[in-house]
Amino acid sequence: MVAVLERGLSASKSFNIKRMFHSLSTKQKQQQPQTLVVERGDSHHVESNTPESQNFDCFTESPVEGLPPMISPLTRPGKRPERQQADTEMKDRFAKLLLGEDMSGGGKGVSSALALSNAITNLAASIFGEQTKLQPMPQDRQARWKKEIDWLLSVTDHIVEFVPSQQTSKDGVCTEIMVTRQRGDLLMNIPALRKLDAMLIDTLDNFRGHNEFYYVSRDSEEGKQASNARSNDKWWLPPVKVPPGGLSEPARKMLYFQKDSVTQVQKAAMAINAQVLSEMAIPESYIDSLPKNGRSSLGDSIYKSITEEWFDPTQFLSMLDLSTEHKVLDLKNRIEASVNIWKRKLHLKDNKSSWGSAVSLGKRELFEERAETILILLKQKFPGLPQSSLDISKIQFNKVNSKRCIN
Repeated sequence: MVAVLERGLSASKSFNIKRMFHSLSTKQKQQQPQTLVVERGDSHHVESNTPESQNFDCFTESPVEGLPPMISPLTRPGKRPERQQADTEMKDRFAKLLLGEDMSGGGKGVSSALALSNAITNLAASIFGEQTKLQPMPQDRQARWKKEIDWLLSVTDHIVEFVPSQQTSKDGVCTEIMVTRQRGDLLMNIPALRKLDAMLIDTLDNFRGHNEFYYVSRDSEEGKQASNARSNDKWWLPPVKVPPGGLSEPARKMLYFQKDSVTQVQKAAMAINAQVLSEMAIPESYIDSLPKNGRSSLGDSIYKSITEEWFDPTQFLSMLDLSTEHKVLDLKNRIEASVNIWKRKLHLKDNKSSWGSAVSLGKRELFEERAETILILLKQKFPGLPQSSLDISKIQFNKVNSKRCIN
């Protein structure tokens, strides 16, 4: 813009000086009527050079007339459509959040916390679900991920809490005041999750240039042979081909290193997720669905094993059939239900309530400790276990936005 203005001013000066010399020459020639041809761009303009026309032209001529129009960067062709598209996408995102995913506007939408959690989950699934190969993420997909996750996480910037602070006046008087800052859990966990996200993207970037293994189409002959040799687990992934002699030693070391890095990222993310879930309140709907005693939840055989005088949690798990993920998850649901039943009975003071029990408080605390020990061992032995019924209930009925964003 400055360059255009300077060019306009220089053109104005040269044009006025040119007019001045023509004016002087006409006075020396006794003001004989002449014509002056002025080149403006690609056209020629013929104008009279009489004093009357000069005086009139001083008011009608613009010193920067003929210069190209100044174009603002905001209205430059090619940029505005992209910005309009980004604004439209952002409006659509936040419209769904405000309406609770009920686009009919009938007020039947979910809570804003659940809508925000679903939006983050769906975005992550759409971005990383397309990443089926060990190769760098395409730039357009990576830019979309960063842009849209920033939109959704911008909500957390406005979830604040009051903290004490010191303010010094001009007179040197120190006064304690209350200021706002981002919630403590968000202030700690959001940067940690962003760092883990950057580590995952860097892991994919580390595969740039590695050509010892390659992918083939599932429809090709090699792909069909590899699909037949491989089990049905993760059938959607493209088949991988390696050299006849296998991978070189440096390539093997690189793959093991990347695997260990991703495993650490997963453990850190699951630890944050578990911590957030443990801090969530248990919904009343989950409490209402529980049986009235631990025996009904666990079953006679498991209840008898836990309530015996001598108890070994490791031996207890070795006696159970945990061959499938479904059986492990079912055991976890039963144990968590019994723990919450016993905790609720410990806090109930009305012995006449339907939650009352003839078991003493001391034994009930012991049973609760044993059940929690079993849960810890299950998490250690099966780290990739899906979310339990309690976790799903917390996520579905929780209304705290900060917990949903981290979870």
